[in-house]
Amino acid sequence: MRTDPLVVFTPSGKRGNFPVGTPILTAARQLGVDLDSVCGGRGICSKCQITPSYGEFPKHGMTVVDGALSDWNKVEQRYKDKRGLTEGRRLGCQATVQGNIVIDVPPESQVHKQVVRKRAEARDIVMNPSTKLFYVEVEQPDMHEPSGDLERLVRALEVEWGLKNIHADLHILQSLQQTLRKGSWKVTAAAHLGDSENPPRIMHLWPGYYEGAVYGLAVDLGSTTIAAHLCDLLTGEVVASSGVMNPQIRFGEDLMSRVSYGMMNAGGANEMTHAVREGMNALFTQVATEAQIDKGLIVDAVFVCNPVMHHLLLGIDPFELGQAPFALATSNSMRLRADDLDLNIHPSARVYLLPCIAGHVGADAAAVALSEAPDKSEDLVLVVDVGTNAEILLGNHEKVLACSSPTGPAFEGAQISAGQRAAPGAIERVEINSVTKEPRFRVIGVDLWSDEGGFAEATAGTGITGICGSGIIEAIAEMRLAGLLDPSGLIGSAVQTGTVRCIADGRTHSYVLHDGSATGGALITVTNPDIRAIQMAKAALYSGARLLMDKFGVDSVDRIVLAGAFGAHISPKHAMVLGMIPDAPFDKVTSAGNAAGTGARIALLNRAARAEIEETVRRIHKVETAIEPRFQEHFVNASAIPNAMEPFPILNSLLTLPMVSFNTGGDPEGGGRRRRRRA
Repeated sequence: MRTDPLVVFTPSGKRGNFPVGTPILTAARQLGVDLDSVCGGRGICSKCQITPSYGEFPKHGMTVVDGALSDWNKVEQRYKDKRGLTEGRRLGCQATVQGNIVIDVPPESQVHKQVVRKRAEARDIVMNPSTKLFYVEVEQPDMHEPSGDLERLVRALEVEWGLKNIHADLHILQSLQQTLRKGSWKVTAAAHLGDSENPPRIMHLWPGYYEGAVYGLAVDLGSTTIAAHLCDLLTGEVVASSGVMNPQIRFGEDLMSRVSYGMMNAGGANEMTHAVREGMNALFTQVATEAQIDKGLIVDAVFVCNPVMHHLLLGIDPFELGQAPFALATSNSMRLRADDLDLNIHPSARVYLLPCIAGHVGADAAAVALSEAPDKSEDLVLVVDVGTNAEILLGNHEKVLACSSPTGPAFEGAQISAGQRAAPGAIERVEINSVTKEPRFRVIGVDLWSDEGGFAEATAGTGITGICGSGIIEAIAEMRLAGLLDPSGLIGSAVQTGTVRCIADGRTHSYVLHDGSATGGALITVTNPDIRAIQMAKAALYSGARLLMDKFGVDSVDRIVLAGAFGAHISPKHAMVLGMIPDAPFDKVTSAGNAAGTGARIALLNRAARAEIEETVRRIHKVETAIEPRFQEHFVNASAIPNAMEPFPILNSLLTLPMVSFNTGGDPEGGGRRRRRRA
């Protein structure tokens, strides 16, 4: 039997089989993929640009070979000649399916642009940046003292400011003499103060007294998103923040998929390195444009990232991170130049990478430790950085333990039937009435709830397009509270739950959250596979935390901090109902927002903090979940909602979880999982 080629779209994860010759734009529309087009497929608007990916994709169970798309055609060539087309891009209206293919939809081709929620958190930071401005008056050349202009500038910086052994790159020498004479031998120098590996260095030179600023970047390079905060190095002010999707997503949504892509495709690691650097450069251009500054004034940068991103940023094949013992090429902090990484900021800009803690606990976890300082806490604090790969810290002033847990992309809306990234139109908040079983919700970009007047008008522009990570978590938790979902994760039938919103869906049931199909909108349901994906993700998260508690010898913690852009949007109540985190009073569960990004800003603006976190990391004890037998035990128990074995006494004292069971065997009315009859 002939099977039509499989088309997989990233970052949405939506897939389907389509006949040979189907335009990619058509496939995207049929699957509900967010791919823009305004010209009706004539190849005029270029809104439907896509990036095909080729090679082995173990996660998708497919191999993409040359010829999987139709050949480049005259329409695409004409557009490229007239307006330009990024290398590797195709027009979705012109490229047709010829074989199995993975298609990435870049951010600029998405109708509903993702909201990258990694904003800069307010934080008082002691200012001590690595680059500062110095005004000096330089001796004029003299026939009787034949020294060069640079030597006299260096002497002035040492005499007036105590800067010793300062160096200058060729670009400074090339403009030095004109600058000195234009300023009548008075200049302002931006100087990097040096570190344990590098001497001080002149970065910029202005004639006379310069009253402007120089800038630095704090960059949080995540597996899903890249966020950058542009900071004034004189005041510490965040002058611009922005984020983009990590373009590596087309090679795999989770880290191990990307490691596998590098293993199975020659040059795959280099391909991913190029993609992430290209994405960062686009982001840096974006923040510089937003701040209306010259990128040449960005003279310092700090990066935090997980180990796989760390290696791919540096151009190191992450092969060893894909197998035990998960060895890092280096766990130390690194001090580089921007041109070492092909970054489009000041070519001599200094780049600092925070140290990694261990094989799968990276510099982002170190940044969280710097920001939240569990090692200085009197209370026992659990810090959970929620993401595709969750990093977990547990400790106080006595000791700090760390581990990572592979939660996967479900928390980001991937692997969810109506899931999408956080973008205008995505459901982000959900409440379900426990009596009527009727839902109400809010979408990104609209402040009204769905049952409030004016909601339909407010969402007319964006539509109600899907559900993002925070929305699916609240929906499932609310379903459990309303008695629509049993502890095992099964949805009841209409008869069992008393609501027609529970509809038959194959051998199980789904809950209708929103039905816009009558007006051409989306049917948004929560399905049992959706719940299973979230169960797996939350079980991995909880198991990591519980394992650290075992190692610490405790059954409870004093407080819990949810870090990460996603963690900032999780309701403590719903997280506890799901069993994502250990039992604790709701008021002891707080959000730290983008703690990794905050840690990066601290390291950017205070050079002493770099030495501090390097010392802290050396004291953190890493627990490897892969070799801990109790991790699997905790995982199985944590698959239940909230947990099969843990009593959660605090949660049960605050809320009543209905004791329901929908596993009724083969009962067609009950709709539970059918048991196979023996012959």
